Amino acid sequence: MAPTSWHLGTGAVAALLLPSFLGAAAYKLNPDSEESIKSVAKTMADDMLSFYNGWEGGAMMGALIDYWYYTGDSSYNRLVTQGLLHQVGDHDDYMPRNQTLTEGNDDQGFWGLAVMSAAENNFPNPPADKPQWLGLAQAVFNTQAARWDEGHCGGGLRWQIFHWNKGFDYKNSISQACFFALGARLALYTGNQSYARWADRTWDWMVAVDFIDKHWRVLDGAHTGVNCTDIVPYQFTYNSGGFILGAAAMYNLTQEAKWKDRLDKLLEASKVFFTGPRKDIMTEVACEPVNRCNLDQQSFKAYLSRWLAAITKWAPHTYDVVMPYLRASAIAAAKQCTGGANGRMCGLKWNQDRYDGSSGIGQQMAAMEVTLSCMVKKRAGPVTGSTGGTSIGKPDAGGDDIGREQPPGPPYAPMTLAQRIGAVAATTAIVFWLSAGVFWILLDEASEKGPLQQIGAGFGLLVACLAAGARGSLFHDEKVAEAGERGLLSPHPLRSGHQQRQRPSSMPLGWPHNPSVRAGKTPIMTERPTAGRTRSRQYEPPGGGGNRGGMRSADELVISESEPLRPGPPFATRRYR
Repeated sequence: MAPTSWHLGTGAVAALLLPSFLGAAAYKLNPDSEESIKSVAKTMADDMLSFYNGWEGGAMMGALIDYWYYTGDSSYNRLVTQGLLHQVGDHDDYMPRNQTLTEGNDDQGFWGLAVMSAAENNFPNPPADKPQWLGLAQAVFNTQAARWDEGHCGGGLRWQIFHWNKGFDYKNSISQACFFALGARLALYTGNQSYARWADRTWDWMVAVDFIDKHWRVLDGAHTGVNCTDIVPYQFTYNSGGFILGAAAMYNLTQEAKWKDRLDKLLEASKVFFTGPRKDIMTEVACEPVNRCNLDQQSFKAYLSRWLAAITKWAPHTYDVVMPYLRASAIAAAKQCTGGANGRMCGLKWNQDRYDGSSGIGQQMAAMEVTLSCMVKKRAGPVTGSTGGTSIGKPDAGGDDIGREQPPGPPYAPMTLAQRIGAVAATTAIVFWLSAGVFWILLDEASEKGPLQQIGAGFGLLVACLAAGARGSLFHDEKVAEAGERGLLSPHPLRSGHQQRQRPSSMPLGWPHNPSVRAGKTPIMTERPTAGRTRSRQYEPPGGGGNRGGMRSADELVISESEPLRPGPPFATRRYR
């Protein structure tokens, strides 16, 4: 995911503060009271923004749009508009110059989902001379559709956009999920079936490569070098949530039974993300139990909460399925908010009775989103272009970036005539003074010859050396030809070290030959700054020897190949995004 550059509260400070707040819950959340929900969410939003240091993340902007949608409080709207417009880039597609060297498809995708939410919820439109929400979402989609990679694994988007970035050889589920959900929502908003066909195509590819397996688990991804066969078996909330969101939009658009069936089965499989005594509290099961959640992963529950609430408007039958889970998770999350210097910073592990000692923008965002979701029933559903939507579209948006594989060069203006003359004069002066310096160094002051005579002698010596070299080369060529005619030379393979033939690398110069992204390695994610989502991630070998760094795979979390999905508590008590 998403993508973020956050200031994380240190565990040491949190641990020192922890004893002061044990048992002193900052929030008394009543999920049935709008007044209680709004009050708690407002404070959580303020605390989330305390981590804001001028960097604008697509995921956080999406969270603040949700805050406005649920509460009607426009306090942050100006900041949201500025943040969404600041990173659009030269081509209005969320590929700004300051981020294209590190930006991934998932980063760009989260910006696209944020502006799509702005269009669907009729968030106040930008000034007329600025790019509009719907047009920005279309630009993101258009640039990503052009990157669909049939040449490796038969389709799909790569994780990274540019080939020199670590992860360019990795196709991950979240990039596909963002593209799939954005296409489905654009089809629903605009009525353009081209978007729907892309959503179908993405779903079919995910199933074909087993990123969505026969048990409806959404696995993390695989590498292109082995034709996407080395599937990384971790399950994260936002991967499943993105496909649940898109499936609900497709069901609303088509009313086809297949999409309802897909949606319901994804929800059923997502029970793995709920733990606790009643198995109804949201948990990032791949990393929370083993204390291995990185900055990105600390925010993933925010997106699951957001999207589970959103689908109840497109697929109303899911409301009774998911709301008990969201309500239980909201109450549990509020109880974790007892940390930090203010005594109300939220922790990560909602299924614990005591504050876990962590804090950060991810924890605050997740707690706020799950709290806001308790009000979804009383809020209007998303609009479309034919049901009250006011955002202006631009179907060909992003065209200047279509197929671009190199970041744009610096935005220099063309040189004027005066600048050209000045450049020539400066270059001439530099060459003159360098030549004078070399002459001064080489001048033999003890010689009977004058300076000009020494220069002439030096020039003559240079010409003689060049002529001798040419004659030597000609003589060598003649001898080689003579030896060849006499059969003295036989062909031998070129050798490089002990190898007779060395295949040149197909990687570009400077490619980071990191063993963590090669076939056969099981990676986990670590932080990498980026624009856009809330985060950018790079893969590295897991620590801890053969235990995959403590991360828990899908098979360890749920079932074996021979065991069918066991029914858990009625899904009527939980909802997945």
